[in-house]
Amino acid sequence: MVYQLYYWPTIQGRGEFVRLALEAAGAPYVDVARGDAEHGQGVPAMLALMGDTRQPHPPYAPPFLRHGKVMVAQTTAILQYLGPRLSLVGKSAAAQLWTHQIQLTVADLVGEVHDTHHPISSAHYFEQQIPQAIERARAFRGTRLPKYLGWFESILARNPANADATRACLVGARLSYADLSLFQVVEGLHYAFPKAMRRQMRQYPLLARLRQVVPRQRRLAAYLASARRIPFNEDGIFRRYPQLDA
Repeated sequence: MVYQLYYWPTIQGRGEFVRLALEAAGAPYVDVARGDAEHGQGVPAMLALMGDTRQPHPPYAPPFLRHGKVMVAQTTAILQYLGPRLSLVGKSAAAQLWTHQIQLTVADLVGEVHDTHHPISSAHYFEQQIPQAIERARAFRGTRLPKYLGWFESILARNPANADATRACLVGARLSYADLSLFQVVEGLHYAFPKAMRRQMRQYPLLARLRQVVPRQRRLAAYLASARRIPFNEDGIFRRYPQLDA
């Protein structure tokens, strides 16, 4: 059964975490809002579904996923649903719960990254809150970023499967959706804060290894090199504003 992903068609955003899981697993899916409106797809189809009052479980916002009769929104909940179906999470309850916990922390970090360029309100343009954004980004780079990166590094260090220098997995010895999400975050941080990340990553060799190992996965490598991978840009979560990097 084909998965239907609904997300904005011109940004990676939170939908990219779901795309990475679907692509890495080779799962059949349709990126609905990137389709042709004349064929019942595109943004109008996504908005119509969101506004459909007959939906018993309406999504608050994209991304959301349809799979048969199931509709699930929120990136972390979508990945929790997909993980066992795409073999991107361990089989034990403990492994699944731990992977979910890591993903929730990734979501926290993504939210803080967004707030570096929109510290007052998402309804205002970046240019309307530059002084506050500079202050928020300074605090993020100096305190919050190393705290998050250090926590992820410690998880990688405590995973005995990573004793093999060719591996870098957060949970067990196999690629999980949490690995894909952490890869995406590290890539996004390098885009948004290139100066800060060059300094930071010297302290986190296992994170650097994960960044190298994850995109070597055959299907994922093909996706990252394709037109399906939307480039980072200044409309997404990870935005490169020189004022915010140091």
